[in-house]
Amino acid sequence: MSDGHPIRNRGPGLSVGAMIIAGVVLVAFGVVGAWLQRDARGRSEEPRTEFTAHNPPAGLPTALTTGQHLNWSPCTSPPTARTGYDCATMKAPLDYRKPDGRTIDVALIRRKATGPTAQRIGSLVLNFGGPGVSGVSELPDLLNQYKPLLDRYDLVSFDPRGVGATIPVRCGKTADDTGYDGARACAKHSAALLPYVGTSHTARDLDLMRYLLGDERLHYFGVSYGTTLGAVYAHLYPSHVGRLVLEAPVDPTKDLDEKQVSQVKAVQAAFDRFAAHCAARIRPCPTGDGPKEAAQRMTRLAQRLEKKPAPAGGGNTLDADDLAYAVSDYLDLGTDGWSPLAKALTALIDHNDGGPLSDGADDMGAADRAATPPDNSRAAQTAITCADSSLRPDFDRLDRDEARVKAASPVFGAAWSNGVYLCYDWPFHGERITPQVNADGAAPVLVVGGTGDPTTPYPGARNMARALGDGVGVLLTAEEEGHGTYPQNRCVTKAVDQYLRTGRTPAMGAVCRGTMS
Repeated sequence: MSDGHPIRNRGPGLSVGAMIIAGVVLVAFGVVGAWLQRDARGRSEEPRTEFTAHNPPAGLPTALTTGQHLNWSPCTSPPTARTGYDCATMKAPLDYRKPDGRTIDVALIRRKATGPTAQRIGSLVLNFGGPGVSGVSELPDLLNQYKPLLDRYDLVSFDPRGVGATIPVRCGKTADDTGYDGARACAKHSAALLPYVGTSHTARDLDLMRYLLGDERLHYFGVSYGTTLGAVYAHLYPSHVGRLVLEAPVDPTKDLDEKQVSQVKAVQAAFDRFAAHCAARIRPCPTGDGPKEAAQRMTRLAQRLEKKPAPAGGGNTLDADDLAYAVSDYLDLGTDGWSPLAKALTALIDHNDGGPLSDGADDMGAADRAATPPDNSRAAQTAITCADSSLRPDFDRLDRDEARVKAASPVFGAAWSNGVYLCYDWPFHGERITPQVNADGAAPVLVVGGTGDPTTPYPGARNMARALGDGVGVLLTAEEEGHGTYPQNRCVTKAVDQYLRTGRTPAMGAVCRGTMS
């Protein structure tokens, strides 16, 4: 989740815990917007052998399977994808229960493999988190993380349902507004789409995508929320599971409110570790002589910002909730974020300058605080989360849940507690309390969890590996700070790359040492 953070409710972004992205297009059901139009002029390509699959998804009309081909051509947008990337659209049913009915266009992007056909394994489909993250926008930005795999795989990503150029949900003040103005606005502008943007629908899109990419089995790398998508796919299509990596897993055993509590505890623990390091190693340390004093200073700072937000440059301000979200974004970077976080907090505390904290978080891509976001990530995040979760608490439970979240963290509890209201007045029922991810009979799935993850707490990785089933979920533990460990941890990177190249998983119970060792 964006992940980024899976469930924090704030300005536009990747999660009800902390949100992300770029690239907006006006799309109405089957029409892809102008920024994904292609122009193949002036591009010559080396001939290459395309793979063909022979196991189309069951129950779909032939017009969508054997009768459909992905027409790849050079991307014209986003600007970062204009060199070396191909784009295409895939037709899929809006409602898989009515496969002969209305179709939608799913926006795809590809970076072709560099190795010879004889060594190519197929396509590796990437989901970078969220929900609400545009894969079309993110693949060019994150390519370097996965570039070593290009000798064996085409790297493919896509805009999931509700996001970017794939039936984007609209929840702003007007039908053209990509911001988020609440559940009523979503119902007003996107009622026809909201029942069909949940993870189980996108997982079915993945299987159609697999087939059209020419792979008998899906090879997939999902991060944060992308682990939920990958695990739901494995449940629905265990015989089609190829090499699946689920990194920084979202806990499939907890409901939406339980995730809020566990996440806020994890981010508080990560902040405490930062505060202890700051007290021991950084002079002067803006958070004082340890975690206890740090919590007191941050509480006073939040109270000050609640009364009068700090200027943050460009006419923007930074309030108490922004403070919590920005700090958590730095913590997502692991120990690499600790020194810049200390500098940014010093500027805020000593000089009332919120610019370094806000700008630094924005540069990480996880904090979108503009009043009018450049994309629909916040709306998509909410719509997908509420399509998945059937939890609709009454006001008595909301009050109790809000109090639980606040009590779980002196620094982050107040900001995170807003997330309990995310779906209570949503206009449609959600699918389930928790997702179905048991995948008996599937090939081994590699689950990678970091012990110091502040966004998707490590117990969720253990629970994900167990829930996938005996002989399916293989847990690799990384003793690392931060949200995600690939490719930062060399041991993790070696194990993941070996699995994706050969299919061999690490030994059960394998541990990679890191910054927390």
